[in-house]
Amino acid sequence: MDNLLFLFSFMLIVLFVFPTIIKYVRKKKRFNLMKGSRIKDIDRMQGYQFEEYLKVLFKELGYRPIVTEKSGDYGADVVLKGGNKIVIQAKRYGYKNNVSMDAVREVLAAMFFYKADEAWVITNSFFTKQAKVLAKACGVTLLNRYELERFIVKINPTQQPKQFTRKRRELY
Repeated sequence: MDNLLFLFSFMLIVLFVFPTIIKYVRKKKRFNLMKGSRIKDIDRMQGYQFEEYLKVLFKELGYRPIVTEKSGDYGADVVLKGGNKIVIQAKRYGYKNNVSMDAVREVLAAMFFYKADEAWVITNSFFTKQAKVLAKACGVTLLNRYELERFIVKINPTQQPKQFTRKRRELY
């Protein structure tokens, strides 16, 4: 009877506890890998991977981020909870493609849908003039490639991009 109880306990551990531990270790490894990403890594990500990266980034910055469903997200890819509720439209584009004002319209609608206090569009690229004008008129925050790099440096201070030091020297 004792052997049967031992065998049963062992099987429970193997079937339930061990896979949970493996899943946790993989998730932690993926989190640390994402946390160490640089802007060049982001340039190679798929859109949904960029959303997951933003979740890691903002978690490290003290927010409680939630990535929305891949479809039917009502214009928000990530929702940040903290002092304020912030909806984010994530646009991972090719370096030379600029984000249009459509992203601003989408995140503005999401702000009302999710009853958020702020709306942001974050990209690894830049914004069109029309996007900037509309965002300013609607109070939407636009965070381009350089602002994204500043966030990256906050969680990875050793990953100071070269253009930051170059631009600083040019400004002074």
